[in-house]
Amino acid sequence: MIQDYFRLAYQSARHRKLRSWLTMIGIFIGIAAVVALISLSQGLRYAISEQFVQLGSDKIIIQGISSGFGPPGTGVEAPLTIKDKEVIEKVNGVDIAVGRLVRSAKISFGDEVKYSFIVSMPEDNEEIKLAIEANNYKIGQGRLLQKGDKFKVLLGSGFAEDFFDKGLILRDKIEIEDVDFKVVGILKKSGNPQQDSTLVIPEATFREILDIKEAYDIIPTKISAGEDIAQVTERIEKALRKHRDVAEGKEDFNVETPENILATLNTILTIVQGVLIGIAAISLVVGGIGIMNTMYTSVLERTKEIGIMKAIGARNKEILSLFIIESGMLGLIGGIIGVSIGFGISKSVEYIAFQVYDSFLIKANITFTLLIGALLFAFIVGAVSGALPAKQAASLKPVDALRK
Repeated sequence: MIQDYFRLAYQSARHRKLRSWLTMIGIFIGIAAVVALISLSQGLRYAISEQFVQLGSDKIIIQGISSGFGPPGTGVEAPLTIKDKEVIEKVNGVDIAVGRLVRSAKISFGDEVKYSFIVSMPEDNEEIKLAIEANNYKIGQGRLLQKGDKFKVLLGSGFAEDFFDKGLILRDKIEIEDVDFKVVGILKKSGNPQQDSTLVIPEATFREILDIKEAYDIIPTKISAGEDIAQVTERIEKALRKHRDVAEGKEDFNVETPENILATLNTILTIVQGVLIGIAAISLVVGGIGIMNTMYTSVLERTKEIGIMKAIGARNKEILSLFIIESGMLGLIGGIIGVSIGFGISKSVEYIAFQVYDSFLIKANITFTLLIGALLFAFIVGAVSGALPAKQAASLKPVDALRK
């Protein structure tokens, strides 16, 4: 009976406690790493998807093609302009377009002087509304920027608390490019480090202090209700190609929908997840070698026992099954321990991230499929690792075994 195999395998592992524990170390370290990494990456994928759901499926993002990494506008040879924004607004199916600027600037408070990125807020009420909606700005203290504001600044919660040694509060004055600005609002903590460290000032003031005439770094656009986003995207691309005099396939701008951006991020996450799991799998290989070594030793130690079992009628396949089940059970027990440790690690990371960012941007997403898959994989690693020693045990002749 199958339960007899498991009972004998359990008794053998229990009889060799220390060796069994040492054998399982590689397995449960590998499984713990795999479970923690997969659950956290799945949680991050889910959190990103939630952010795009909040952004909405009616938004399109237009920006110049960059030759480097960094915020929108970094390394762009042919920046977007006010005229590009006007062209976009005239496209059929576009409800409203908003130009935004993102630049590095000198920030001073008291005796401290540092550099940080600042973001522009449009001047028109409808455009302000879309900018707030697209960035999910939620006020924590004070107010958001309004039409008519000039030398006013809105701070991310992280910037207000941590950027300078002395935290910033409402009505404090800071200098941006040696010009005084009054803090009128502080955003709620979002869990997004980029947003929490932001500074937002009115667009006209932004252009004035940094001497920017026509450029825009990014143009978020909202399509009209009932319009097909793919068709509107195609119209925008066609209009911008004509206006900027570039051929199809040689565009110096990107027109991206939330679905495009999400697909790109998911691809990146999948690659990173694969690399991390590959690294973690090294522990599983080590664990498998440990199980194989233990089972070979077990065959040598139990040669006489194998001979007795064969002498009383045990067949080769029964001896083979016993040793494979025993090695598989070592892998399974290691898997159970590994899943528990992995679950603990991922939940600890989730808790620490929540304490730091006050948001579930990093969340452990542990599914039933992941748990069962990890346990099954651990059992298979153990069983496969024990296959060769099991075959050696099954091939022993009763007479030769009893002599040893």
